[in-house]
Amino acid sequence: MRNRWGILAVLFVVRATMAFQFQSVAAVAPLLGGQFGVSIADIGVLIGLYFAPGIVFALPGGAIGQKFGDKRTVLGALLLMLAGSVVMAYATLWNVQIAGRLLAGIGGVILSVQLTKMVTDWFAGKEIATAMAILVNSWPAGIAVSLLVLPSIGTSTGLGAVHLAVAAFIVFGVALLALFYRPPSDAPAASTAAVARLDRSAAFAVIVAGLIWGLFNIGFAVIFSFGPSMLVERGWSIASAGSAISIVLWIAVFSVPFGGWLADRTGRPQTILVVASLVSALLMVLLPRTGAVIATVIALGLIGGQPAGPIMSLPARVLLPASRAIGMGLFFTMFYGCMMLGPVVGGALAKWTGSAAAAFDFGAAMILVCPVLLLGFNWIASGAAARRAIAPT
Repeated sequence: MRNRWGILAVLFVVRATMAFQFQSVAAVAPLLGGQFGVSIADIGVLIGLYFAPGIVFALPGGAIGQKFGDKRTVLGALLLMLAGSVVMAYATLWNVQIAGRLLAGIGGVILSVQLTKMVTDWFAGKEIATAMAILVNSWPAGIAVSLLVLPSIGTSTGLGAVHLAVAAFIVFGVALLALFYRPPSDAPAASTAAVARLDRSAAFAVIVAGLIWGLFNIGFAVIFSFGPSMLVERGWSIASAGSAISIVLWIAVFSVPFGGWLADRTGRPQTILVVASLVSALLMVLLPRTGAVIATVIALGLIGGQPAGPIMSLPARVLLPASRAIGMGLFFTMFYGCMMLGPVVGGALAKWTGSAAAAFDFGAAMILVCPVLLLGFNWIASGAAARRAIAPT
């Protein structure tokens, strides 16, 4: 396949397997607690462990792909994810569940970094902002499908069948990538691309951008990680709670690209980032405390997806093409560090207070930090641009 939009569709589905697998724990959290005798805090740890390998593997992720080639690297990552799901499907001990989750997370981290680079290869200088927004959309789409499908599978056939369903989706992703993905004709061959070192200012700016993306995603992840448990606490069934929370993700499939389009159309991406963050935080505090659950969930879906495009565009302000691989690796290292710790803290707070509502308050607080960090990013990025402008050529 040589059509870049067809290639993007393939990569969208492949990345959706990661979201589907990530959500497989939270979607059946009450069943996990009952079968293994663990608390909501333990489940929060299991959710966050999926991102723990990112601290180690995100930074060298681009180098791994450069050495072995994009396609082979992604296929290897998918096989690690598949192995993790199979381990979890047949595990009877909680420690084995943890091992399977970590194994799957290693594959997921490498997959995420590499797919971002592959989309850049196909769309650099073309419709890169639109393409990135579509790729980001694979995350809420995969999670929404997970919330709709997996609770029913879990309640009817058991936890093992949940992880086997995830494994089947991953196998589909392997086949799709193997059959249809081709690199662009002008892509550098493996082991030949030059990689530039990041200067200090650019590195700091990318770190702050990664923190903004990570903290915002902590807040957004709280919705679908602890939302089903919060509604079950209020008397909802597992299946209906999962379906209700999935509304956020289905609407985000449209609000994420709309936010990117609106940012490009108005030329004020950071205004959209700040306003949408403030409103999202307010809605997250409201959701556990209102009877208008569906209306609040719809509002969260409409507003919560809009900052994704503006945030993901931040690294492009400071990264040169030759430093893109290492820069995005650093960006994702910060993101995965946040996403590893966020569910752990959210789960601990929910256990301490006796209610999943505390996790929503924590998520709202994380989102409110993002506009503050944006000020720091702008200050660092402006300084880096000024030094670059006066540097000798």
